[in-house]
Amino acid sequence: MNSYIESGVDVAAAGDFTDSIADRVTATWGKNVVGRFGGFASGLTLPAGYEEPVVMLTTDGVGTKAEIARLLGRFDGIGQDLVAMCVDDLAAEGAAPLGFTDYLAVGALDSGRDEALVGSVAAACEAAGCALLGGETAVHPGVMEPSQFDLAGTALGVVERRDMPDSARVLPGDVVIGLASPNLRSNGFSLVRSLFAESDYERPTLESTLGEVLLEPSVIYAPAVLAVLAAVPVSGMAHVTGGGLPANLPRALPEGLTAHIDVRSWEPPPIFGLIQDQGKIEIGEMFHTFNMGIGFALTVRPEAASEVIDELAAHGHSAWVIGEVVQGSEVRIA
Repeated sequence: MNSYIESGVDVAAAGDFTDSIADRVTATWGKNVVGRFGGFASGLTLPAGYEEPVVMLTTDGVGTKAEIARLLGRFDGIGQDLVAMCVDDLAAEGAAPLGFTDYLAVGALDSGRDEALVGSVAAACEAAGCALLGGETAVHPGVMEPSQFDLAGTALGVVERRDMPDSARVLPGDVVIGLASPNLRSNGFSLVRSLFAESDYERPTLESTLGEVLLEPSVIYAPAVLAVLAAVPVSGMAHVTGGGLPANLPRALPEGLTAHIDVRSWEPPPIFGLIQDQGKIEIGEMFHTFNMGIGFALTVRPEAASEVIDELAAHGHSAWVIGEVVQGSEVRIA
C-alpha cells in the first residue's frame, strides 16, 4: 500500500462530494455571509440594530439515533435532528441562530447517504433561519466500518445582552408552559436500541413501522420561541433534551425554586408507552431519560399564559400549562 486512495481515502471523490452539495449549502446564505464556498472559512456580519450584541455558541450531535438511520438506510431527517439540538439550545438563551457548521465522520464515502445527510442539514438551517456556513467530512477507514457515520454540528447565534434570560426573573407562581414534542427528538436512543432488535424496526407499529416512528425528525422550536420572546415577557426557558424535564427545567430556575409538573396536563405520544412497556421501565426513569412529549418549556406569569400559547399555535406548535414554579429544590412530577 503506497497511496492515500489505497488506504481508504479518495480525495477526488471527496472533492466531487463537496461540489455536489454546493448549491444546497449556499442556498442558505443571506447578505450577512462573508466568504466563498470552498474557502478555508466563512464569516458573518452581525445584523444591524443591536446595542450590546452577545455572540453565543453551542455544539451537539445526533447520538446513536444515527445507528438506526444507518440500519434502515434512511438519512433524510437526521440533519434536522442535528440542527434542532443546536439552535434550540441557542433559543433557550434568547439567541437567534445566525450560522451553522457540521462535521460528518464516515467509514467510507457514500454519495447518496452523505448528500442526503448534508442536504437535510441545509434544509433545516433554512427552516431555522440560519446559514450553513460550511463543515467537514472526514473519512476514517479502519476506524469506522464503511457504512458507519457520525454527525455533529455547531451553531452560532446573537442576542441583545439585556434580553438574555435571567433566572432572577423567575418567581413563585409563574406557570410552566410545555411545547409539544411528537417524538424522542434525538435523545434516549442508547436505551431504545438496548430494548429492540434490528428486526423490530421493520415491524408495523403506530400506523407505521417502529423504525419510521423512531426516525421522525426533531421539531425545531427556535423560530416560534423567538417570536414569543418578542411579544410576551418570558422569565425562563429550557430545551428539554437528555435528562428530560427533571434535569433541564432546573437550569432555567434560580436557587430555592423548582417546579411542580402535572402529568395530567398533556398526553405523551404513544411511542413513549411502547418503549416503557417493552422495557418494563418505571415512569420516573422514563421522565429522567426522555422528553415524554414536552420538547421545550417556558416560564411566564399566569396572566401571560394564554397569549404565549396562542403565539405558539400561530407558529404551528401545540402547548399547554403543565405546571407551576414553587419553593423547593427538586422538580416534582406527579
